Amino acid sequence: MYTRTPPAPLPGGMPRRQVLLAAGLAGMAGSSPLWALPARTLKFPRDFGAHPDFRTEWWYVTGHASTAGPAAGAREFGFQLTFFRSRVDATQGMESKFAARQLIFAHAAITDVQGKKLWHDQRIAREGFEVASASTQTMDLKLRDWTLQSQGNTHTARLTAADFALNLQFTETQPVLLQGKQGLSRKGPDEKQASYYYSLPQLATRGSLQLKGQTFEVTGKAWLDHEWSQEVLHPSAVGWDWIGMNLDDGSALTAFRLRDKDGNAVWDGGSFRPAKGDVYAFSRGEVIFNPQRRWKSPLSQASYPVEWLVRTPADTYTVRAVIDNQELDSRQSTGAIYWEGLSELIDNKGQRVGRGYLEMTGYAAVLRM
Repeated sequence: MYTRTPPAPLPGGMPRRQVLLAAGLAGMAGSSPLWALPARTLKFPRDFGAHPDFRTEWWYVTGHASTAGPAAGAREFGFQLTFFRSRVDATQGMESKFAARQLIFAHAAITDVQGKKLWHDQRIAREGFEVASASTQTMDLKLRDWTLQSQGNTHTARLTAADFALNLQFTETQPVLLQGKQGLSRKGPDEKQASYYYSLPQLATRGSLQLKGQTFEVTGKAWLDHEWSQEVLHPSAVGWDWIGMNLDDGSALTAFRLRDKDGNAVWDGGSFRPAKGDVYAFSRGEVIFNPQRRWKSPLSQASYPVEWLVRTPADTYTVRAVIDNQELDSRQSTGAIYWEGLSELIDNKGQRVGRGYLEMTGYAAVLRM
């Protein structure tokens, strides 16, 4: 069950951001014990906020938006904003206020469908000094001039990057979707490979996008995920494939698999919730990802499946990228190169029934968390 409660240059020439990243990764790979997460009741707005006792946490907003006007002249965009928080185990006992106990990262991107181009940017800082913060009371995230905040059932994203900007409001139209077993989502064969995980699909979206100095007033739909854990990846997992799809009829589809170096599923799962009805959580073995077409990145030389056949208990769908090159190079923050972009959802009759985001990690290099 979920409930809402009242709001209660350095030595060796290594850039400082890389030093911070190295500290964060060392913290995540620390020696503190890991254990199976207990079942718990998620409470809101508290669980919109940060959980700093956990090693890894992220808030992830994706969506599709378009300008008003004649269909032939309308501009279409995908957008993404992700905040990450990483607990650094090695610094938790330090008294200095300069100790990097928590690191905050952020990625943002706009997919210009007509222009067939992805624009993206990234940030990293240690928490504190009014530079980076993650409230534990509600969703209130800040990294310099990038913010993701909540007030009631409305959530707001604001950021300015080198070539683009976002100023978007997302209004809830459906209840919180608790993933897994009432918000406890298994991610591997061992019970300790799990996370607390919920989604807010079908968010009514409005606001503005700015691209190369041109401003577009847009409306659309968005999806928000929030997940926190002590351990996510099984040692044999190199990355994952994930989709979060808003269907045109108001349904919501999540499907994912953790993948080993041979492309086999280490674990899989997801959920389907009809517009009016209860969520069905997928069991292991009920989700199968079959790659149909690949695109090779000229930057990383990684080969990504940009079209999939995804079998779920709800239906067998084709997931197709709107443009192939939606690879993000985040080596200056989280250290990874991965693919994440706007995609279409097509049913077994060949009809497009929704849009959402496809994320693929571990193709350019093994993902370590």
